[in-house]
Amino acid sequence: MGSGKELLILGLLCMLWKCFSLCDLGFEQIDNHCVDVDECQETVEGCGEHAECFNTNGSFYCQCRSGFTNIHGKVNFTVVNGQCQDFNECHNDSNICGHNAHCSNLIGNYSCTCNSGYTTASSSSGGCIDINECSEAEIKNEDLCGVKGTCKNVNGSYWCKCPKGYTNYGNQRSPCSELECDSFNGDSGPAPSLRGLADILFLMRNSCLALSDPSAASEGTADGEALLEKLFTATEAVLSPGHLDSSKDVSGLLSMVENAIMFIGPQLKDKLTKIETTETETEIAVQRGKTRPTGSIHLTNENASLDTDWTTAAGTGTYPGFALAALLSYKNLESSVNHYFEDLTGLEKDGVNPSFQIFSRVVSVLVSNPSTQSLSCPVNITLRHLQDTEESPEVSYICAYWSEKGAWSTDGCYQQHSNATHTVCTCEHLSSFAVLMALYPIEHTFGLLLVTKIGLTFSLLCLILSILTFKFCRSIQGTRTTIHLHLCICLFMADLIFLAGISQTEPVGGCRFVAAMLHFFFLAVFTWMLLEGVQLYRMVVLVFNANIRPLYLFVTGYGTPLVIVIISGIIRPKGYGTNQHCWLSLKDGLIWSFFGPVCFIIILNVFFFIITVWKLAQKFTSLNPDLSKLHKIKAFTVTAIAQMCILGLMWVFGAFLFQGSPIAVAYSFTILNSLQGTLIFIMHCLLSKQVRDEYAHFLSCICTPQKKGFSDLSSTNPSSSQSQGSRSGQITGESQM
Repeated sequence: MGSGKELLILGLLCMLWKCFSLCDLGFEQIDNHCVDVDECQETVEGCGEHAECFNTNGSFYCQCRSGFTNIHGKVNFTVVNGQCQDFNECHNDSNICGHNAHCSNLIGNYSCTCNSGYTTASSSSGGCIDINECSEAEIKNEDLCGVKGTCKNVNGSYWCKCPKGYTNYGNQRSPCSELECDSFNGDSGPAPSLRGLADILFLMRNSCLALSDPSAASEGTADGEALLEKLFTATEAVLSPGHLDSSKDVSGLLSMVENAIMFIGPQLKDKLTKIETTETETEIAVQRGKTRPTGSIHLTNENASLDTDWTTAAGTGTYPGFALAALLSYKNLESSVNHYFEDLTGLEKDGVNPSFQIFSRVVSVLVSNPSTQSLSCPVNITLRHLQDTEESPEVSYICAYWSEKGAWSTDGCYQQHSNATHTVCTCEHLSSFAVLMALYPIEHTFGLLLVTKIGLTFSLLCLILSILTFKFCRSIQGTRTTIHLHLCICLFMADLIFLAGISQTEPVGGCRFVAAMLHFFFLAVFTWMLLEGVQLYRMVVLVFNANIRPLYLFVTGYGTPLVIVIISGIIRPKGYGTNQHCWLSLKDGLIWSFFGPVCFIIILNVFFFIITVWKLAQKFTSLNPDLSKLHKIKAFTVTAIAQMCILGLMWVFGAFLFQGSPIAVAYSFTILNSLQGTLIFIMHCLLSKQVRDEYAHFLSCICTPQKKGFSDLSSTNPSSSQSQGSRSGQITGESQM
């Protein structure tokens, strides 16, 4: 706008000058002569930007500089005819740089950039010529196509020809990678029990052969996504039935799935692929390109997460133009690998070896780096616990991997930190991982051992006295006395075996025998308790003929526990005996072969006792009750209920004892265990007047031997004994006890 104002003023001045001057416009008067005015020198900006000014006689004109053009298309112009603007050479001449270059417009100019695979010609003619990548790689001693690949130059690029047995997965500029199609051979693959994967093995082998040698391709090949879906569908069919039979089966399955993912990965189209079934959950990340990828990798699912980087995933060896990282979680595999802890050593605490159990899902981590046994940078794997827990000195979390031996190992895998829900593991190699919970047994201090020995010894003494009383005290003989006698015998044997063998875990066969005996005798104790409840029920409800035949008592009291132990031993023979105690294993549900019958017996007895108390209440409200008989049955019922409560309460604490509970639970179990024999002796012997009379009579015979003859005569008088038994029968409907 400034130059326009100047020209306008100049024009006005010229008009005025013409009015007062004799010279025409474009001239000036000098010494009475008209001389041309050089407008280009007087008005430098008269032509605007990007233009050149040319003076003429009496006038001037403008021309645009190279790379610019007049907005009205004029070659010569003045400011009145418009100004200059940039001329887009790339748009107006699409071939200005040739076919092998890219044109970039500049202000007043343009530039040419050779396409990939071309370089600027060194000759004066310019232009771009093809780069022979194969020759240059040979000069630089580079291996563009891998050891077995053949490089062939093409205009602007190159491609790699792979021999049979190698492939670049359709990316012709990638090095040739060897295909291991034999890894999908059913004969060298999973164990016979995993033949459910035969179809997917066959399918992937055909796909592998098709990539390796197109002439060997067979029908049924599929792309990467379809193969991946078929793989996990087949894996689901194998895992859904439940437990795998051996560590060999587990290793075969893990290896087959890992090989399949490494084969399928390069065929995936997307950079991130997720797939989930009822048995597995997988996330796979891939990167492609001529240069090695960089940056971090974070893969995650509901049960685990992986943190590493692409440098670790790709490795430092020959880069095939492809990198992969995968995180695979098995949702139900932990039950199949919960027994193989042979490789776990050096985890003692204060000289005590822990027991182990799987405490997370089994997770496989895969990368395309062929050197996964010694990673340049460790990877971090976060595993979610199967259940939330609180910190305890008896529990620690261990990061472990599934070794080639078919067992869990900790070499090169370390716990970084743990909380109630997760454990972070740092591992220097890759495999299948899990968190193990190490359970350290309760330390049996001197005080606990002393209480155990004293309490059980006292219980055994009381049980011996009770057994002798029930066996030889004539005045109390009857069905209930027989039940009490065998209940005491079973409890005596259980306590004796418990005291002598509960901690004798070696040899294994002896420990299993001790566990089986404890299982049998403790079940027999509760079975005889059930028979006592049945007898009380019959006494109150039936009144007449309430006794149970001894044969039925023995068959039920000893036969039922024996059948349960035999069946349990056949189904779970290894469940008898653990690393810490000669008792039933808490794994695989074998413990319920004891707690199941115990709970069932307690429920039945509660039912019998409720009926008994209800019937007693009705009889007490009748008009002419037999008070002596009712009071006696009431006493029997109270003692039976107390007996059941103390035994049941003991095994509530006993259930927690064998799961690594605090020391207070161990003391409670030991004290209650010692109270059993004592309680039976007090309730059924010392509180019984007839038994006290028998004790007094026996002691009087010992203290006053001169009256022995009379005492023997009295005690053996048939009529006296018969009349006494008759009176007892009238009171209770059976013998006194």
